[in-house]
Amino acid sequence: MATGISKRHSRGCSALNGRACRCNGGWEASVYSARDGKKIRKRFRTHQEAASWRASAKLSLDLGRLRAPTATTLRDAADTWLAGAEAGEIRNRSGHGYKPATLRGYRQALEDRVLPLLGDRKLAAITTSDLQAVVDMWVGEGQPASTIRNGIKPLQAIYRRARSRGGLAVNPTHDLELPAPRPKEVEIVAPEVGAALVDAAPDDDRALWATALYAGLRHGELRALRWRAVDLAAGTIRVTESWDQREGAIDPKTATSRRSTPMPGLLRDALVEHRLRQGEPDDDALVFASERGVPFHATSLYRRADSAWGEAGLRDRLRLHQARHTYASFMIAAGVNAKALSSFMGHSSIKVTFDLYGHLMPGTTSEAAALLDTFLQVAHQDTENAVRAAAR
Repeated sequence: MATGISKRHSRGCSALNGRACRCNGGWEASVYSARDGKKIRKRFRTHQEAASWRASAKLSLDLGRLRAPTATTLRDAADTWLAGAEAGEIRNRSGHGYKPATLRGYRQALEDRVLPLLGDRKLAAITTSDLQAVVDMWVGEGQPASTIRNGIKPLQAIYRRARSRGGLAVNPTHDLELPAPRPKEVEIVAPEVGAALVDAAPDDDRALWATALYAGLRHGELRALRWRAVDLAAGTIRVTESWDQREGAIDPKTATSRRSTPMPGLLRDALVEHRLRQGEPDDDALVFASERGVPFHATSLYRRADSAWGEAGLRDRLRLHQARHTYASFMIAAGVNAKALSSFMGHSSIKVTFDLYGHLMPGTTSEAAALLDTFLQVAHQDTENAVRAAAR
C-alpha cells in the first residue's frame, strides 16, 4: 500500500481484532507540510480517490499553494477579508477593487445571516455539506433565491482567496446547489408616455428625467455627472464617475461602465435649457445638484415628480431604473444593434444585454421571414438591373 494512504475501519470491523477487514470505512490520505510542521489529512470513499488527491496535494505543497489547516475561524477570516477589501488590498476576480456598496452588502449578509450560524467554526473544517444545509434551510424558510445567493457570495470570495493565497485544501462553496432566481421582466413605458412625463416634470428636474430616459445612465452615474462630461457640441455624454451614498465620487460600476453615449436632440435641448437655468456653471459643477450643491436625492426627486405628474393629470409614473430600461427599449426599436447597445448601456458583456432585453429584440419567425424576404427582393432586383445594364 502506498505511503500516506491508509485504510479506515468502521466500528466493529473484524480487522480491529486482527482478522480480515469486512467493512467499507473508506481511506485516508495524508501529506506532510514541512512549512507548517504538520500533516494534512483527508478522507475518501475509495483508494483511487485518496491516491489522486495525495498526488495533487504533494504538487500543491511543492508549488506553495497548499497549507496545513489552522485554527482560524470563519469569523476571523471574514474580518480579515473585509478589512483587506475595504482597504483596496483584496480585489475581485477581474482585478478591480470592490465597490463600497458591494462591501456593505457583504458585511451585512455575513453579520446578519452567515456568522451567527457558522462564525465560530474553523474555516478549514466547514464542508460543502455544511453550507448546503444552510442553503436548504434558507430555501425551506421561503427566502428569495436572490437573497440566498447574496448570502453565499461573500463566502465564495473569502474561500476563493483562502484557497489561492492561504493554501486552503478545499473550497466548500464549489458545487453548492443554489436556487436560480426567476428572471424579472423589465418595466418600460411607451415613447409618448415617457415624453409626457418628462414634459410635466418640475422645471429643475426635467433635464434629469430626460437624461435618464434618453441616455440610460444609472442612478449613481446621474448623481456624479459633471458638466465637463457633457459635450453639447458633439452630442455625447461621457460616463467616468459614479456616486456612492457614503463614499461620494467613485469609479463606475465596471470597467465597461466608462463609456460615451449618444445624445439625441430631445436630450440636448433639455440640457441646454438646464445649463442656462444654472447660469453657465463651471465644468466641475454637478449637472444635477440639489439646492445645497450636492447630488440630488432620489426620494426627494420622486416626491416632486409624483406631485407634478398628479397635478398634470398623468396616471403613469416613472423611476430611474425604469427609465434606463426604457432607454434600452427605445434603442432597440430604433434599430441599434445589440453590441452597440451593450456599449451604450455600460454592460459588462453583451450577454447581460441579451439576458435583460433579448425579448425586446426582433427575432420571431415572422419577423425573420419578413427581413429575409426584403433582403432577397432587393438582391434580386439589383441582379436584374445589372443584367439589363449589361445587355444594353
